[in-house]
Amino acid sequence: MAATKRMTVSQALVEFLGHQWTVDGDIRERTIPGMIGIFGHGNVAGIGQALKQANVDQPDLMPYYQARNEQAMVHQAVGYARMHRRRATLASAASVGPGAANMLTAAALATTNRLPALLLPSDTFATRVADPVLQQLEQPWDIGLTVNDAFRPLSRFFDRVQRPEQLYSIALAAMRVLTDPAETGAVTIALPEDVQAEAIDVPVEFLADREWHIRRPRPERAPLARAVAAIRAARAPFIVAGGGVLYSGAEEQLRALAEATGIPVGTSQAGGGALAWDHPQNLGGVGATGTLAANRLAAEADVVIGIGTRYSDFTTASRTAFQNPDVVFVNINVASFDAYKHGTQLPVVADAREALTELAEALEGYAVPPGHAERIAREKAGWDALVDEAFAPSGSALPGQPEIIGAVQSASAPEDVVVQAAGSLPGDLHKLWRVRDPLGYHVEYAFSCMGYEIAGGLGAKRGLLAAGDDRDVIVMVGDGSYLMLNTELVTAVAEGIKLIVVLIQNHGYASIGHLSETVGSERFGTLYREYDPEAKNFQGEDILPVDLAMNARSYGMDVIEIEPGPAAIDDLKAAMATAKASERATLIHINSDPLVYAPEGDGWWDVPVAEVSTLESTRRARDEYLAQQAAQKPLLG
Repeated sequence: MAATKRMTVSQALVEFLGHQWTVDGDIRERTIPGMIGIFGHGNVAGIGQALKQANVDQPDLMPYYQARNEQAMVHQAVGYARMHRRRATLASAASVGPGAANMLTAAALATTNRLPALLLPSDTFATRVADPVLQQLEQPWDIGLTVNDAFRPLSRFFDRVQRPEQLYSIALAAMRVLTDPAETGAVTIALPEDVQAEAIDVPVEFLADREWHIRRPRPERAPLARAVAAIRAARAPFIVAGGGVLYSGAEEQLRALAEATGIPVGTSQAGGGALAWDHPQNLGGVGATGTLAANRLAAEADVVIGIGTRYSDFTTASRTAFQNPDVVFVNINVASFDAYKHGTQLPVVADAREALTELAEALEGYAVPPGHAERIAREKAGWDALVDEAFAPSGSALPGQPEIIGAVQSASAPEDVVVQAAGSLPGDLHKLWRVRDPLGYHVEYAFSCMGYEIAGGLGAKRGLLAAGDDRDVIVMVGDGSYLMLNTELVTAVAEGIKLIVVLIQNHGYASIGHLSETVGSERFGTLYREYDPEAKNFQGEDILPVDLAMNARSYGMDVIEIEPGPAAIDDLKAAMATAKASERATLIHINSDPLVYAPEGDGWWDVPVAEVSTLESTRRARDEYLAQQAAQKPLLG
């Protein structure tokens, strides 16, 4: 008879997770090296007890980390996974009802970003012996429905352990999805609170070390040959490098291909770092928030080679970026869902690293025409000069965001990581931040979740420390996102984890304020102002008396405040130097002028404007919208 061990379901799950390993070539690391949890009645006697027991009996089996918000737990896991190129992530355990529901936004974020995160939301009693339990959602038309069913459309895998015996198949299936580069995202195992504490005789085999080898499929010969033929016939090819390049560890293969062929490269937000900013073929970000250099070359491209990109509307500038009437798409992606986008007849379903290696061999001797090579160099030099100009201090009392980015950039080390997610910063960083390291740029822009920044930055730093890497993580965040979710600063202080947070206060939603102007809504509802009872709006001049620096200081953070004035940029550089020299978490607070914008990159984003309106501003915006919309293409390749 096979050996067994008497355990609760939670104890078995914790021990199982502690023995899972991801193998990627010569790299072998724990798939779930730790668990973040917030306990309530739904999991304190289950997962909470199992983690306590493991902490006493096997302290290194499943380290436990505190958090202050359930959404932030999963954000940490995503940031961690990004730094480990999807080979490792963290588990997140929450209690019944509101605790579980708080993770829904973050589950969607993980899935949208194609980054692994293991969610363990507690569920109501499987036996229904206590029914309804505290915090239970009841629907008279489906008594079996719980809050956790909302995870189904947000997860790449979802299941519920209704009986202890189901744990084995569910846990193994969950690990398969977590470690599959084509399927990964949020993986959710719902755990009824009574089942969590039930005992079962667990086969010892289930608790043994298990390896999950990441698949790196090579391209099939026929699709690769068709792609090669299309590229060889191209006179103005263009590469779109997405996150898949980095998750595959294919940056060296991308560099080799670009150097051998002279094909220019534009990066998506997730692809930032795929090629160093100063490489001759790197034209910077492409699309709605892209550079003028990248977008000009993209507009003329006759063959677009997408590598590990999901072609979001920002990457394609809402399908206006690629204007060549004869453009075709060669889409290299490990996920067929993304490889077949835009109706391409040239999909290459393969790992980015493997595909780039074989593509380079097959394209030996091919190079872009000399005239096109000269054009690439000219456009890059022109854009670099514009960035230098945008970074130059203006001496204004309130510096613009480009100046602030330039100051932070100049004070950072080449290997430092910048973390961002929402507002006007992602667009400015995509254009301006000069990425010098493959892991140096983490802008969560698939879900662009306000409030991701601090928690995601904490997860990124945690992931780096786990790999023995002590580079600095610089979180840049606006006051809008800061107010959404800032409490993980307490977690950083509690664990002594060093973060550098640059908080840019512009007293409102800068990005949406600008967008509001372009669609004719005149920044309505985007300013942080005191309520005007006569006008019945928040559009007045009385700025809110909110002290965010004091807020951060109350959490135990070291805080450096930059006073408005002509020396603000120099003071910011000095503050960055102080923060980098410190071993403690530091927040730098600076006020900015939200009306100073980054250089224009000729990108467009499709945000429909009201077709009819009594506002003249909206009518003008509608006319402009229709003019821009005329450039949209179905992009059938």
